[in-house]
Amino acid sequence: MKKILVLSFCFFLFIGCTTKQETPAYSPEAVIEIIHKVNNYWQTNNPKHGDAFWHRAAYHTGNMEAYKLTQKPEYLTFSEAWAEHNEWKGAKSDNKEEWRYSYGERDQYVLFGDWQTCFQVYADLYQIEPAEHKIARAREVMEYEMSTPNNDYWWWADGLYMVMPVMTRMHKITKNELYLDKMYEYLQFSDSIMYDAEAGLYYRDAKYVYPKHTTPSGKKDFWARGDGWVLAAFARVLEDLPETNAHRDFYIERFQTIAQAVAASQQPEGYWTRSMLDPEFAPGPETSGTAFFTYGIVWGVNNGLLDEAEYKPVIDKAWNYLVTVALQEDGKLGYVQPIGEKAIHGQVVDANSQADFGVGAFLLAACEMARYAGR
Repeated sequence: MKKILVLSFCFFLFIGCTTKQETPAYSPEAVIEIIHKVNNYWQTNNPKHGDAFWHRAAYHTGNMEAYKLTQKPEYLTFSEAWAEHNEWKGAKSDNKEEWRYSYGERDQYVLFGDWQTCFQVYADLYQIEPAEHKIARAREVMEYEMSTPNNDYWWWADGLYMVMPVMTRMHKITKNELYLDKMYEYLQFSDSIMYDAEAGLYYRDAKYVYPKHTTPSGKKDFWARGDGWVLAAFARVLEDLPETNAHRDFYIERFQTIAQAVAASQQPEGYWTRSMLDPEFAPGPETSGTAFFTYGIVWGVNNGLLDEAEYKPVIDKAWNYLVTVALQEDGKLGYVQPIGEKAIHGQVVDANSQADFGVGAFLLAACEMARYAGR
């Protein structure tokens, strides 16, 4: 009798473990519960508002998506308070003669895209409750930028996420076609220095282009979070890009090409390694790139641009990784590679590795998963 009971217990334990590994939480209610668990943990443990630099702004892009889906007022209040804290600005210099767009964390780097990500959030807040002061700085900065003859503003892959959705949001609000014209023009420059048409992926920036740069084993080195930013950027752009835009087919085709390359490099466990095509270079899970890829792919399926039958296995594995490995019991989101620009051999990324932008990426993915589950 004891033997039968033990065998029965082992059988049910095995079934329970298998279910946890192979069956993601797929009901809208279950996904929304996860959204609240993750976002409540982050906001409770990070109540103070910092500046408007890219990593905080990236969190708020996810927080605003969580608000749109759940209508939880605390999420809206949190982003509004952050915007007010930063005076609805990015970098704060008012002297246009000193404005720069190379890398910089000081106030004169107004034209640097990492200081413009916040304008996505301000535009979202404006569209919920219009008030001119919410987008006044965004208009001043972006319209000055578009008035210059320069087209090399987006010189790193992350910059596509930081600024392209600003352009489509500001076009939606202002109806100024120059936002869409300049977005396409600036993207052509980006493509000329860091897009690999053969791989269908973007290098992080011109320093990493093959064969000038390779992984230690001689392979092309595509950084997962970098291409995660890019795929997510195209999804967010297509969400607001008018059906009549002359370049819409180009954006759709590029989005589909990247998604296909991303799907092909997924690891069996559901995550993407930091160097996408050389898993042994920096092995093991990484959450921020995985979450951005999940968001982009699920958004593509939800909006009819990617085939569900083809991408469902990718989605299932990715979501399963995110909710059973990356997500910790207390709501912490682990395995987020720290701020950087490349895969690093030997860098520790573990369950305690968390970051604001990683939470933002997860919230974007989870919101699309909730919509996917409710289809």
